[in-house]
Amino acid sequence: MLEGSAASNLYARAEHAARTIRARTALDGRIAVVLGSGLGGFADEFEEAVRIPYAEIPGFAASTVAGHAGSLVIGKVGRVPVVAMLGRVHSYEGYSLEEVTFPIRTFKLMGIDTLLLTNAAGGINVQLSEGTLMIISDHLNLMGLNPLRGPNDERFGTRFPDMTEVYSRALQETVVEEANALGIEVRRGIYAALSGPSYETPAEIHMLRSFGADAIGMSTVPEAIVARHMGMKVLGISCITNMAAGISDGPINHEEVMEIGNRVRATFAVLLRRIIGRLT
Repeated sequence: MLEGSAASNLYARAEHAARTIRARTALDGRIAVVLGSGLGGFADEFEEAVRIPYAEIPGFAASTVAGHAGSLVIGKVGRVPVVAMLGRVHSYEGYSLEEVTFPIRTFKLMGIDTLLLTNAAGGINVQLSEGTLMIISDHLNLMGLNPLRGPNDERFGTRFPDMTEVYSRALQETVVEEANALGIEVRRGIYAALSGPSYETPAEIHMLRSFGADAIGMSTVPEAIVARHMGMKVLGISCITNMAAGISDGPINHEEVMEIGNRVRATFAVLLRRIIGRLT
């Protein structure tokens, strides 16, 4: 297939997915939220909610990971229409980064201009205890690939997009202000993304600390890059659900990650509601 045809095909598929979603709801949202491991319960509070399984949206891949329900929920948070992904797909599941980021492309063509990314992450910085919420100030893409690799369609964005400010500084300040008002402690830090699915070794964590990483995970960065490629405003928040290998004494397992996510879900939900209320 010719390069131009491949790029145009991606745009056409995203348009088709956007039309499919719009046909299921009268709400016209400008904000999308990706809810990571253990955080999907936030969407249970939506009013006038419509739930669409990913399997019913052309081009949306099915999640195979526990804690990722695999549904799109469209509803209101207060008076604000919001589109929420209950779980995401990851490259370690066997998906390409084009498939991983396809929902973000679709959101842009739905008219969404602000993307809130959440995730469960391992803490590298010893000041980040389990349950801490970390505002992502920047990232390290160590996944070995870039989601913009391949044909580029100028309708999405330029071939070489600037990444000086991936995560909106203004949105970061909004989080700090709302967290302070609620008495919730938040920290800022750099998120490192690796491909997974194995957790990192103590030696790898030692290397990442020397690189300046504060937390580590297996998602978020491809979505953020694609969102910025299209000119969307991005906010990233990590829930530190475990301390990384060599930082903690014991082994790491996904069940504990889910448990911590569930423990802080209520606090996270209150903060997200306040943040979304500020974005109108």
